[in-house]
Amino acid sequence: MKKRYFYFFLVALLLASCEDLVEVDDPTNQLGTAQVFEDVQTANAALTSLYVNLRDRSVITEGSYIGIGPLLASYADDLDCYHYDQNGVVDISQNLQQETNTTIESIWKAAYQQIYYANAIIYGAQHSTALPTEDKNRLQGEAILLRSLLYYYLQQLFGDIPYTTSLDYEYNRSLGKTEASAVLEQLVSDLGDAIVLLEDDYRNAERIYPNGKVAELLLARIYLLQEEWALAQQTAESILQSPLYAFQPDILEVFHKSGSHILWQLKPKNSGDATTEATFYYFTGAAPHAYALTGDLVGSFTGDDLRKQAWMAPVSLNDDSWYRPDKYKNLAGTNTNEYSVVFRLEEVYFILAEALAKQNRLDEALPYLNATRERAGLDALASLSSEDFITELLAEKRREFFTEFGHRFFDLKRLGRLDELSAVKPNWVAHKSVWPLPQNELLLNPNLNPQNPGY
Repeated sequence: MKKRYFYFFLVALLLASCEDLVEVDDPTNQLGTAQVFEDVQTANAALTSLYVNLRDRSVITEGSYIGIGPLLASYADDLDCYHYDQNGVVDISQNLQQETNTTIESIWKAAYQQIYYANAIIYGAQHSTALPTEDKNRLQGEAILLRSLLYYYLQQLFGDIPYTTSLDYEYNRSLGKTEASAVLEQLVSDLGDAIVLLEDDYRNAERIYPNGKVAELLLARIYLLQEEWALAQQTAESILQSPLYAFQPDILEVFHKSGSHILWQLKPKNSGDATTEATFYYFTGAAPHAYALTGDLVGSFTGDDLRKQAWMAPVSLNDDSWYRPDKYKNLAGTNTNEYSVVFRLEEVYFILAEALAKQNRLDEALPYLNATRERAGLDALASLSSEDFITELLAEKRREFFTEFGHRFFDLKRLGRLDELSAVKPNWVAHKSVWPLPQNELLLNPNLNPQNPGY
């Protein structure tokens, strides 16, 4: 490995939001990897730089044009896009993306940069002879979890993808694709390692760093993809049995940072800053500048659903009207109680409901489906057939998680119902269940061929 790639750490500390880290020239005043991991403070700083990068510019940056929340909500049927034609965002919303789409390329590049960051942290912690074992485990566990989350989203977006744990630039630049099922198997193994390495107790009371239960939640997602229903059930139950968590009964408190239903959340950069979601989706007294909720989504709520009242805001201008997402309400300078929630307990309820239903244990599954309905002021559902249960689960999860981290698209995909989008999306065709690999990446690395079918 060329030594310049070991100097990534201080570059990350100084330029946490850098966009084009492909090659880094030898610096004259930077710490090398071994030096970074001789000290807990500098090792923590290296890991913090990865969190900053994820918060500010990544697939989980919800208030960003490369965040999967808005992109996949408009790619499916929850958001209408009003962007000017910025970086191919409009094409994505219209299901017209091609291999030259610059937003898709940005997502790919940012994710693999962050995966490289994570690999370097894992390597540095593993090989440190100075750090206490507890810190080595924590650093590795968190980095493995973050890497797994990035790989999960890449695999769901692109299908077969390169998987690497290497820091060898020459090796990585010519890496071929790993088949999707093998990537998921590898993530099961990686998340098993993360669960062993991470404590369940949070290292920060505000839950801004993930713990072992966050790794379990991501693992349960993957078990659903693999149709390992019993394992998904057991993993979800392990989370629910933890005394750290409790279902939030108040609809108005779901997106407040202090809730014990929150597994992991991202803290804004400065005190008083709004969440990226609050700023990104906000408009009033004018036409939408980015996105508004679709009529199809708004129409899926009954008038007595408290989520329609609490999590959507009507906006009118002359004879036109829209609804904007209003889950996060505090704008810049006024925010004292909202962080961006990445994982919350309600998802665990849905995972458990689906896993039990797929085992034909519908009566056991119903309470987990009804929990969010009843909190929203709706009547509990009674006995359902297996097919009707999945239909209701999809509809209820849509109402609960609209605009959050691509849940709607990923749920339709996992459950084989993406073709339902053709009723409201005129350009929808089956091969668009995955996105094209970026053209520039194929040109740089022919081993990524063939392109995904249909592109």
